[in-house]
Amino acid sequence: MLPIALFYRVIKYILLVACVFLFAVTGEAQIQVDLKFKRLQYIAYEPVVATLAITNLAGRDVDLHGADGQSWFGFELTGSEGQPIPPIATDNTQPPLKIEAGQKVTQRINLTPLYPVQDFGTYHVRAHIYFADLEKFFYSGTRVFEVTDARPIWQQTVGIPDGVAAPGNARTYALLTNRFPDHTSLYVRVQDRDSGTVYATYSLGRTIAFEEPQAEIDRANQLHVLHCAAPRAWSYSRIGLNGELLAHSSFMETKTRPRLVHAANGDVAVRGGVIEAPAAQTARGTTPKLSDRPPGLPKDDR
Repeated sequence: MLPIALFYRVIKYILLVACVFLFAVTGEAQIQVDLKFKRLQYIAYEPVVATLAITNLAGRDVDLHGADGQSWFGFELTGSEGQPIPPIATDNTQPPLKIEAGQKVTQRINLTPLYPVQDFGTYHVRAHIYFADLEKFFYSGTRVFEVTDARPIWQQTVGIPDGVAAPGNARTYALLTNRFPDHTSLYVRVQDRDSGTVYATYSLGRTIAFEEPQAEIDRANQLHVLHCAAPRAWSYSRIGLNGELLAHSSFMETKTRPRLVHAANGDVAVRGGVIEAPAAQTARGTTPKLSDRPPGLPKDDR
C-alpha cells in the first residue's frame, strides 16, 4: 500500500507543478503590448504621437479597468540621463476598455500635452497595461525618440484684434525648417512670448530647401503661408491666432507661378497657378487643442 500511496502523491505533485507552470506561461501571454513612433526625431512642442497596440491573448474577452487607484494604462518615460519624467497631470484615469478574445486594439496618444517632453534631448518610453483580474502589469518594449529644434527662417509678432477669442495681447508666428534624412519639412509655431505659452508647433509639409516660403499677415492678423512642396507644386496654409490650421490647399505651377497678394481691403489671397485641391475648412487633427497646450518655451529659445 505504501508504494501505491507514494506513487499517487508523486503524481499529484507533478500535476500541481504542471498546472502552476501552465498558469505562469499563460499569464505571461495574456496581453501583448506594442509601442511605436512614426519617426525618431521631433521638433520641440510638436505633437509626439505614440501608436499603442494591445492584443488579447487570454483566450477570452477581457475588461481592462482601473483598480485600487491604479489606472489600467500608462507610460514610463526617462530622459537622456535616465531621470524619470513625471506626467504633467497626476490624474491619469482612463475609461474601461473591453477587448474580445484574439482581437487587437490600436490607439494613438499624443505625449506632448501629457508629459514635459519639450526640452531638447533623448527620451525612452515604455507603455504598460495593468490587468486587474490577475493583478499583473504587461509591458511594451522600450522605444526612443529625440526632441530637437528646427532652424527659424521667418517670424512676425502681431496684436490680438478686438473681438477675437484669444488670451493675451500678442502672438508671434514663426516659420522653421528641419532637415530629415530624406526630406526637409516646413514648420509653423505660434506662441505668446510674454507668457512663454506655445499654442502650436506642427509641420506644414515637405518643402524644397532652395525655395523660400512666402508669408503674409491679413487684416485679421492671421498668417498665410505659401511654399514650394515639390517641383511645380505649391502648398498654401492659413493659420489662426491660436495655432489652428484654418485652411489648406495645393496649387500647381502652370504658365504663372503661385504667389501671395494683398488686396486693398487687407485680405490675402493666392494668385497664379491652378488650384489642385479645395481649401479645407477644418483644423488638422494633429494640432493640439488649447486645453492641451504644453508649458512655455525653454529660456534659450525665447
